[in-house]
Amino acid sequence: MAKARTRFVCSDCGHVTGQWVGKCPSCKAWNTVTEFKESANPRMERAAVAAGMAQARPLRDYKEQTSARVGTGEGEFDRVLGGGLVPGALVLLGGEPGIGKSTLSLQTAMKAKGKVLYVSGEESPEQVRLRADRMGVLGPDLLILPETSTEGIVKAVKEHEPNLLFVDSIQTLHTPRVESAPGSVAQIRESTAELILAAKPLQLPVVLIGHITKEGAIAGPKVLEHMVDVVLTFEGDRHHAYRILRAVKNRFGSTQEIGIFEMRGDGLHPVTDPSGALLGDGGARLSGTALAVAIEGARPITVEIQALVSSAVYGTPQRSATGYNLRRLNMLLAVLEKRCGFKLGASDVFLNLAGGIRLEDPGIDLAVVGAILSSTLDLTLDPRTALCGEVGLTGEVRPVARLEQRMAEAAKMGMKRLVVSGLGQNEPNPPKGLSLVRVTRVGELQKVLF
Repeated sequence: MAKARTRFVCSDCGHVTGQWVGKCPSCKAWNTVTEFKESANPRMERAAVAAGMAQARPLRDYKEQTSARVGTGEGEFDRVLGGGLVPGALVLLGGEPGIGKSTLSLQTAMKAKGKVLYVSGEESPEQVRLRADRMGVLGPDLLILPETSTEGIVKAVKEHEPNLLFVDSIQTLHTPRVESAPGSVAQIRESTAELILAAKPLQLPVVLIGHITKEGAIAGPKVLEHMVDVVLTFEGDRHHAYRILRAVKNRFGSTQEIGIFEMRGDGLHPVTDPSGALLGDGGARLSGTALAVAIEGARPITVEIQALVSSAVYGTPQRSATGYNLRRLNMLLAVLEKRCGFKLGASDVFLNLAGGIRLEDPGIDLAVVGAILSSTLDLTLDPRTALCGEVGLTGEVRPVARLEQRMAEAAKMGMKRLVVSGLGQNEPNPPKGLSLVRVTRVGELQKVLF
């Protein structure tokens, strides 16, 4: 009988040591090293020996390989991947519990062409069928496998030879090679490694569903994100209907693309016009609101920025930002106080991006400042005026990237004026019906808007 070996692995970076240590020597994290036992496996040793028989060859001797991507039938999912799944690629889909990871995966599996194997380790086949009936689409070639054994999944893959494999979720898998509970660091790493060994030779695309921790990181060893080819995050507020699919890592495409979905009773629906969905009917605007034209991924989006500035009730003024970087908000408040003379140090400032969306585009800085000024002065902005510009520490308004796309989006949404930076040169002509208002300093914004 094979003798088990005891090793210690860091849950953050995957570093392996022969004895327990309080501080990981690789990533310097404390109390992340855990024990696990791995039995000696002659089959794996033979695989390692065979892998070592490969020979080095000059790069010019290898021909360029262009593999056709596999379309899933879910347009927003394919958009984030860069046009579809690459044969043999491993995709890790992470998100909070209840955000819709399983719904998105099952919906994609039912729309995909060819034979699809859906491994359900958390739900019974009857529960999966109930979810599928609610969506109203049943794929004729969709196979459901209630299995948590990695070896059982590999056996089913070889038996059915599917065109696409979904595993829900990677935290439920286990292999007898590792003497630890399912969901542990060692089990997740070894199960993923076995799936890679099985999928790569067959050119089988695999989508793994993973949970995230309370800190927002994907549960399991950090090395898991290095083992897979694509890491996607499915995020959103469960109190809002909209969900955003982002690519954190993509070996075969861009990480600057996003997909937007709306959660309904019959599943997830792609949002082809995010600006119209986020702005709604565009009713009467009140003080403290401003419209920003942002670039998220490769698409322009018009969002409503909401700000509330009031006298501090408690001793320390509060600063809160939903959907926006709080540190950047504090920076903009400091610029307004230093460069424009607005005394905001004794005021509570709350900022919100309507619709539950989160943006990192610095081009919405000018709209954030406009919303803060509107709330401070209690004056309403023109509902047909939008803003886009980056604000620097000296109070200058800097040009933004892809201004032509932003102008086209503003014109499409019925805007008459777009406030932009006056520092840019060789700017494209605005679309018909849209006029550009240029400002070079934040201090000029009050005169332009009110």
